[in-house]
Amino acid sequence: MVEKSNNGILKISGRIDSNNAAEFEKELFAAAGEKKDNITIDVADTEYISSAGLRVFLRLKKTAAGEVSVINASPEIYDIFEVTGFTNLLTVSKKLREIDVDGCEVIGEGANGKVYRIDDETIIKVFTPNASLDTVKEERDLAQAAFIAGVPTAISYDVVKCGGSYGAVYEMLNAKTVAAVIKENPERAEDLGCRLGKLLKELHNTPADTSVLNNMLDIYKERLEYMSRYFTKEETAKVMELFDILPVKTTLLHGDFHAKNVMLMDDELVFIDMGDMGYGHPLQDIGGMYLTMVRIGKMTPELSEQYVGINSELCKTVWRAFTDEYFGEYAETGRKLAELYGEAKYAISPCKLTTLNDELLKMIIADLRANSILAPDFDTSPAQSYIDELTKAGLF
Repeated sequence: MVEKSNNGILKISGRIDSNNAAEFEKELFAAAGEKKDNITIDVADTEYISSAGLRVFLRLKKTAAGEVSVINASPEIYDIFEVTGFTNLLTVSKKLREIDVDGCEVIGEGANGKVYRIDDETIIKVFTPNASLDTVKEERDLAQAAFIAGVPTAISYDVVKCGGSYGAVYEMLNAKTVAAVIKENPERAEDLGCRLGKLLKELHNTPADTSVLNNMLDIYKERLEYMSRYFTKEETAKVMELFDILPVKTTLLHGDFHAKNVMLMDDELVFIDMGDMGYGHPLQDIGGMYLTMVRIGKMTPELSEQYVGINSELCKTVWRAFTDEYFGEYAETGRKLAELYGEAKYAISPCKLTTLNDELLKMIIADLRANSILAPDFDTSPAQSYIDELTKAGLF
């Protein structure tokens, strides 16, 4: 009935009721040990738990030194814990359903995974194998929080297993990424770029829940601290100064905004890939878009197709229309600022690359020193006056 696995998880099988509750309690407490610190109980093979069995869980909870977590509950077992109120006493998680994406259409791909169309109404983002379950759940939860806050984003469903990876399921009717639409209809690049500008302004006017979301500027600085082992003190200080002069803001940020992370669904633009959502200054979103839509193509034009899904010239068209809409008459200043903060984000980008190796790291640092923010002739000094100008104009 109770078996302790090599990783310390207690696996329960069969049916637990008044006939065997006493025996179950004896086996469970013996397997938990005297310390009873942070116990995880796997109920994947449990058929039924009666009130007598639940009281055993309650007694274990009262005597445990740490948390008691129940994992892999079937819908029927989870319902028993939920209707009796035990989900308020224990951490209970459902067993993940499994989805096979073999033969499904790939409609998007990025550094963290691929997006597949499961059917006419549903898509799934399958994360890379190194993404933890907590990471996937956090992205799903952030997407739900954004939807509840009124942000136009896909309705998110459950977290699932896909072979050796985890995935998040979303509703998506008649949808394609903006990048895919532009690739099929290049004449729409300018119009959709303008609509992306309106969409991001809408997001930036949505209040951020700072008690739930991460401060993105703090994360940027943590990443710079990590990268400082590869930079000189002067180079690190140059990037840090750009972060330090950013006014403190609680603007809601997407965190990875570009044409491949927005979908056109029944002629409505909706955000996807909300795993980096946080709060901070709008320039962090806009600089990130510059990095993906413009800077990558400058370095290697072929990379635009790889990362965004459209060629570098179309990326530039989208970028210009986006900034014209977002900044209006101050578009030139906005583009200059976006370049500065895009290059600053480029300097800390290796921290996020799942494919990073020594050769790629050396290439990025060499490019930073030759053509980017770490180059001696790369002038970051106008940043403060540009920020002051756009702040005075009411854009930030």
